[in-house]
Amino acid sequence: MGRRSFLRAGAMLGALALAGCTAAPPDGTATASASASGSAAPSQPNATFTFATAARPSTLDPALATDTESHRVTRQIMEGLVGVDPLTSAPTPLLAESWTESEDGRTYTFTLRKDVTFHDGEPFNADAVCVNFDRWYNLPVSARGSGNLAYKAVFSAFSDAPDLAVYRSCTAVDEYTVQVELATRLSGFIPALASPEFAMSSPKALQQFKADALTADKDGQKMSEYALHPAGTGPFRLESWEGDEVRLAAYPEYWGTRGQIGTVVFSTINSPESRLRALKNRQVDGYDLVTVADVDDLARNGLQILQRDPYSVLYLGINQAFPGMDDLKMRQAIAHSIDKGALLEGLFLNGTKQANQFVPEKLGVSSGSVTNYGYDPEKAAELFKEAGYDGAELPFYYPRHVTRAYLPTPERVYAELSRQLTAAGLNIKPVPVEWSDDYLHAVQSSGNRAFHLLGISGTFDDPDNFVGTLFGSYTEEFAYDDTQLLSKIDRARTLQDGPEQVEAYTAITDRISTRVPAIPLAFPISALALSPRVASYPTSPLLNEVFNRIELREE
Repeated sequence: MGRRSFLRAGAMLGALALAGCTAAPPDGTATASASASGSAAPSQPNATFTFATAARPSTLDPALATDTESHRVTRQIMEGLVGVDPLTSAPTPLLAESWTESEDGRTYTFTLRKDVTFHDGEPFNADAVCVNFDRWYNLPVSARGSGNLAYKAVFSAFSDAPDLAVYRSCTAVDEYTVQVELATRLSGFIPALASPEFAMSSPKALQQFKADALTADKDGQKMSEYALHPAGTGPFRLESWEGDEVRLAAYPEYWGTRGQIGTVVFSTINSPESRLRALKNRQVDGYDLVTVADVDDLARNGLQILQRDPYSVLYLGINQAFPGMDDLKMRQAIAHSIDKGALLEGLFLNGTKQANQFVPEKLGVSSGSVTNYGYDPEKAAELFKEAGYDGAELPFYYPRHVTRAYLPTPERVYAELSRQLTAAGLNIKPVPVEWSDDYLHAVQSSGNRAFHLLGISGTFDDPDNFVGTLFGSYTEEFAYDDTQLLSKIDRARTLQDGPEQVEAYTAITDRISTRVPAIPLAFPISALALSPRVASYPTSPLLNEVFNRIELREE
């Protein structure tokens, strides 16, 4: 069972840990993660909840979003067939009441909830499910962008590469029964459907607003009209998206528990200091991504901190298309140059652990035989010499003016890593990129970079969420071509849960550690800060935090 913790600032702040708490199931029928007695939810949601985010959403089309701030909003608006258990993170029924799997693991039959409607009034049914699956499969190249879309990471390929695609077809058996056919067993299929990218959109809205045509411009970002007019089945619907503010309103016909919140306001405040100030001044009710520098001030002001179990990994990306980076000895030398303990000290919340692999401990496939490149300057110098490094300039990309669950203070993390690599003899060229200037595109496409800082926050309960997303296909982010690793990942995806699958993912982590396509640095602790009016907040390691499950105290 996953551990979830609540902290009243001022008590045991250094440890950031308290006793575990109970939490609401996906439909919000029970209470909550923060202690204290909250009032019963009114029959009509009427409270306003304002939440400060670290960055603007890049789109409100969840299938095309690759950032957590976009999905933070779309999770309120849209739901998938499968939900997330708030205590264990295991898959639970949501829009699908139940499902069965064929003996060969290639056919899934879903029984859907009845009397569910999309925000545009259209019925949710089997036909709607198939429209969504077929849309994902047939997504045109022009709509895919440069990011690593979840659909490709899970299902391997789109309709333009049918021989590689795991998805085969979707059939509406009757109005509330749908059958999905796969080309092969996919052990992570059901967990993956809980990921926000696989939320159900209204077929009418997809067509009306031309979801696959990126013809709109929003603050310099190309997106479809649908991304500005999303329609799902969730507890909230979009009211407006203007500049740094997204406003949602409770959906009157929502099928589940509506809760207390009638209006949700997401307000983008890039600076951690400004988010803290806004909470202290009661301008917002909460914010995510508490930094080390926030903790004492939160304590002094009697504010709350909610801690999540670690379910993200920070890594140093290496671009093997950059001259010299394709040499294994060079990459090994870089790994030996990093003092992860010094990197974590003072820059991450207590409880953050050094990472020697890309799969979080929570998933139970940690490898005891993984190659651990400990901090060893002498070994690094020897390997740099063997690799023939001649002091060439090495561009190092890092983001500015953003806070991520895996990277709370990017400028300071970069500074420490740069210091360590420079001390090891590398000629580092800093290349700061504003997050809002599409940092993800800058580091996930071809370019003149040797290194970059990035990470991944897990969205479903399966090891493939990490190793499959990062290394399950060739990407320009790493320019890493390893057919043996691809074969191992493809095989692991087809294995049923059990010892054989654990062994397969252990072999994958070992292979990644020996080849060093990137260097895992940390499994960071992430935490939220909340005002005293919040009696309960549905914390989730997978960030499955839907605001109809928030409970407020009477004021």
